[in-house]
Amino acid sequence: MSLEAHLDELAEKHRELDRRIEKEEAHPGSDDISIHELKKQKLQLKDRIEQLRASAAE
Repeated sequence: MSLEAHLDELAEKHRELDRRIEKEEAHPGSDDISIHELKKQKLQLKDRIEQLRASAAE
């Protein structure tokens, strides 16, 4: 898999997590722990994407 394809896949996962967070937050009585975990996963994906882009630029 090329780097660009891998970055696209990670970006799609990041967008999916964003949609899941929005959906979870829209429900009354949403689970704060679940939302926190989803946000943590989203941040980890963002960090990974940035790391890959930085290493590709070197």
